[in-house]
Amino acid sequence: MKRRLFLAAAAVLAAGGDDALAAAGGEPVLLRLATGEKGGPYQALGDRFAAELRRGGFRTSVLPTNASVQNLAMLADGRADLAFALADSADRAVRGEHLPAAALARMYMNHVHLVVRADSPVRRVTDLAGRPVSLGADGSGTAVTAERVLAVASLSRPARPVRYGLDRSIQALVSGGIAAAFWSGGVPTPALAGLARRVPVRLVPLDEPLVARLRRAYGPVYEPATVPARAYGESGPVQTAGTASYLMCRTTLPERVAFHVTERLFSSRDRLQAPEAPGGRLDRRFAIGTGAVPLHPGAVRYYRSVFG
Repeated sequence: MKRRLFLAAAAVLAAGGDDALAAAGGEPVLLRLATGEKGGPYQALGDRFAAELRRGGFRTSVLPTNASVQNLAMLADGRADLAFALADSADRAVRGEHLPAAALARMYMNHVHLVVRADSPVRRVTDLAGRPVSLGADGSGTAVTAERVLAVASLSRPARPVRYGLDRSIQALVSGGIAAAFWSGGVPTPALAGLARRVPVRLVPLDEPLVARLRRAYGPVYEPATVPARAYGESGPVQTAGTASYLMCRTTLPERVAFHVTERLFSSRDRLQAPEAPGGRLDRRFAIGTGAVPLHPGAVRYYRSVFG
């Protein structure tokens, strides 16, 4: 009953007709998909999803980016049609900045990684006080999350932030140029798993009280999560914060196109699964759980066709 009420409420966003999948002149619709950084799950998932969209009759262009924040800006200014984004970045963009973007699906849970070398004196987030730490690349969702973690952690003095992408963060950890690096992604993230095979590393826990402070300050886009033992060589599980990934689109995407993109996402679920592309974690039962970020009317129509 709740799901029906939610979908009915979301339907008020509907605008426009049932556009044909073919563009003017009969050519297949071109979909530009903004993904993420080299070595990250968004890039790998984007390549696979683009292939599935092509099988479904679309033309596709995969756009490598710094991920969530940049992706949302590209939707807003018309440079992209589809994009991956972390829930906290999407919530801030839509609710706080009023960017014209809508959700097609909640996809899977990302885990916040706070990575240090195994011999590092950093044991808690508060140990980052005065130390150089990579927050993630400019325009990334990781940077949004990292800034918020540091804001609620009550450090005795500020950390010394730098903004490196994943590859440069790994290089700086290996060389000792930074004490720690934030990353938000699936588990395991292949680039970090590769690092752990070269250099002993560990994850600094983000405990439940810290996650509770994140939720009080920024809302339910965060939840307690656990990185399983041995994901990166640790002997036991590590507490952290989780935030979902959404498949987003521009609000002007034709309704029927959005319907078929959403349908394709779930019909190709098994082919989207790989160690570096966590698409197999998709679950229609949770896909409408995009919080304050509205579902696109085409996605609403898809979920109604599934759930009634």
